[in-house]
Amino acid sequence: MSLSVFRMMCLTLLVLSAGHLRAADAAQPAASVAASSPASHPAGPAAASGVAAASSAASAVMPVRRWVQAPRVHGRLTAKDLGLVINEDDPYSVQIGAYYAKARQIPASRILKVRLPVKPTLTPGEFEVFSKQVEAFFGSRVQGLALSWRQPFAVNCNSITGALALGYDHRLCQNTCGISRASTYFGGISTRPHHDHGMRLSMLLAASDVASAKAMIDRGVRSDHTLGLRGALPARVHYVSTSDQIRSQRRLLFPPAGLVRQFGIEVHLDETDALQDADRVLLYLTGRERVEHLDTIGFLPGALADHLTSFGGALDPSHGQMTVLSWIDAGATASYGTTSEPCSHLQKFPDPQALLLFYVQGATALEAYWKSVRWPQQGLFVGEPLAAPFSRATGG
Repeated sequence: MSLSVFRMMCLTLLVLSAGHLRAADAAQPAASVAASSPASHPAGPAAASGVAAASSAASAVMPVRRWVQAPRVHGRLTAKDLGLVINEDDPYSVQIGAYYAKARQIPASRILKVRLPVKPTLTPGEFEVFSKQVEAFFGSRVQGLALSWRQPFAVNCNSITGALALGYDHRLCQNTCGISRASTYFGGISTRPHHDHGMRLSMLLAASDVASAKAMIDRGVRSDHTLGLRGALPARVHYVSTSDQIRSQRRLLFPPAGLVRQFGIEVHLDETDALQDADRVLLYLTGRERVEHLDTIGFLPGALADHLTSFGGALDPSHGQMTVLSWIDAGATASYGTTSEPCSHLQKFPDPQALLLFYVQGATALEAYWKSVRWPQQGLFVGEPLAAPFSRATGG
């Protein structure tokens, strides 16, 4: 691949229809967001073992940093829009499900109890039975789901959250590096994803143990309505470029550094393999197989954090990479990772500006993360779904 073709692929910004993301030249965001182009990133980021490496010349290609406009979103999901699923065959799930129901006041009428094998991956047949249970119980009553377990996290090569929202895609498993189904919810204004898009968004209430999961839930609840307040210290956003150039390709989509007063955030563009001794951290996006010094990071309640790598969403240790559970255990409230080899598609990972700029408009962690991933079929969404630090007590 020639450098000129690679440059064109990497620097193209997505322009969407009304009500979605569109490019802008403003130095500060009106509510703004950047995105990768629909099919023009076959050599964008790569993710780990088995991945097709991008041209080394890409490291010399850096964009002009700018914010691009996003639509104004009014409202957010609340507890009345959320269903809870508990696996009665999993003691962790039973404990955390009960804790979450009390924390977010989810009534029994919106709690589905199922019996699932406690293992990393469901077969397509096992998932079909589960999916039918979900549909029959919830119907159109909820817009999103909290799944109170750590396993299962996948359905063959699909993540369980991707399969629940978009349906199981067996063709993807013939080539996990291929283009996967696009999310119509990506970058849009909807606050009713199931009603408007037929997508029931979900997030795993997963952590390494029960105590860590309860702490994550408490952080999510505590975060509501706490940021973006006039006169408060800004929350810090860290977009990190590491020495791992392949996994750091999201740097092409980073916005300008600096204080954004209207949202109460301060954006930092860091060049380091790992942050140390950072405080008031709202967002930490990086790219490495493993991220060190997480114990020195002071995450705010409601913080989002993830690392671009192949198997961050595969919550078993067999692949040797750090998983999203390390972020949750370190104090993040939500995270994201892929469960099977995604290869070099930026669209399979959270867009750095979309994630931030929907969140600061008052969206929940569930909405902000889902609106930032164009191809979420392999992506596992983990955390406290209703955390909304930039929301307002009157409704968002």
